[in-house]
Amino acid sequence: MAGQQVACQLAGSVAIVTGGAGGIGKAIALRLAAEGASVVIADIEGTLAGETAAEIGRLGWPALAVPTDVCAAPSVEAMVAATLDRFGRIDILVNNAAIVDLPRGPSETISEEQWDRVMLVNVKGPWLCVCAVLPAMRNQRSGKIVNLSSDLILSGIPGMLHYVASKGALTAMTRSLARELGPDGIRVNSIAPGLTTTDAAMIHGQEAAERSIRTRAIPRAETPEDITGAVVFLASAASEFITGQLLVINGGSVLH
Repeated sequence: MAGQQVACQLAGSVAIVTGGAGGIGKAIALRLAAEGASVVIADIEGTLAGETAAEIGRLGWPALAVPTDVCAAPSVEAMVAATLDRFGRIDILVNNAAIVDLPRGPSETISEEQWDRVMLVNVKGPWLCVCAVLPAMRNQRSGKIVNLSSDLILSGIPGMLHYVASKGALTAMTRSLARELGPDGIRVNSIAPGLTTTDAAMIHGQEAAERSIRTRAIPRAETPEDITGAVVFLASAASEFITGQLLVINGGSVLH
């Protein structure tokens, strides 16, 4: 029956998913809700966020859409305040919002504007979101933060230097935050998906997806749903003694 699960690993939890209106973020939000969490869809696309929250609500699970620009501290702080006003606590933050749909080109052709924009969204955005949820998590003496990185930081790829650098920075930030926040009962980990079949990622074309499949030990396309189980694990009590780690989910394309 909709809204009921045999075993809800996240029952009673409150989760924020940035960039949760579509793609990987939407799949994560739906899975967290199915596992018993109340979910906040924080996305700059406010209309789409509302549609995703409504979809979750129709399934019988609590959800809230909050239009959010992760690059702007006042917007992030307002989203966190709305979360606390509605649900009273914050247990999980999934930093998924990112610029992915970038044209490829040599590093010397990347403009300063492109570089700054990618770093603003992919690095500053997660930092602002972490800072905003910390008071609530510290007050609770618990919290789980999951950052969405990329397996490209392990393999390297030409033509996407700004994107790869931003995800490398996010992974490094994960490790520093894990050290800093461990004494507060807050666990911080990263997930590194491979090329996933979303509208944003497929800007690189079907050929890029097929090349990626050929590198995998499990030779098939990666879907957003392939990532959700790892997020649930890292957000649940099952990972209570795991922090500062990078979990690669790419079908064995890069063995880490």
